[in-house]
Amino acid sequence: MTDSVNHSANHAADRESQLQQITVLTQQLALALQACHWRISAAESCTGGWIAKACTDIAGSSAWFDRGFVTYSNQAKTDMLGVATATLEGCGAVSEEVAAEMAQGALARSQAQLTVAVSGIAGPGGGSADKPIGTVCFAWTSAIGTVTATYHFAGDRDAVRRQSVLCALQGLLRQLAV
Repeated sequence: MTDSVNHSANHAADRESQLQQITVLTQQLALALQACHWRISAAESCTGGWIAKACTDIAGSSAWFDRGFVTYSNQAKTDMLGVATATLEGCGAVSEEVAAEMAQGALARSQAQLTVAVSGIAGPGGGSADKPIGTVCFAWTSAIGTVTATYHFAGDRDAVRRQSVLCALQGLLRQLAV
């Protein structure tokens, strides 16, 4: 009984720490974007709008956050962001190629100078041997180009999504530092 109580307490502490990190990173992002007079947009699948929520939780975010696209289905990715059906069929929705097309589509369909895209498998189902639960693909796009990455996060659905938001925000900050 004690081990499960300790595990639950540790899980709750990790969760609270990560939520605080999201807030801090978003505040840092806001300052960096305001300093360079840039706006961002987010194209989200597995995070379901959480990046947009983190941004719009900050008062005055309309000065630097342009819009969010929640494109959970493949059809939404195609309709809203222009992701090619051939890319979805050939690479799968959870791929760096699709994330790149999502980010590029968000850039073309917004007033932003920098975008982030996230597509992944948060669980509890949907994983495979090639793409296990916790696999999340990212892309960050600006006029300079597109950077992609794939990460594998541990934990339940909420933990994977929370870590994905943290990673997306950290990547946005890295792109602004270039």
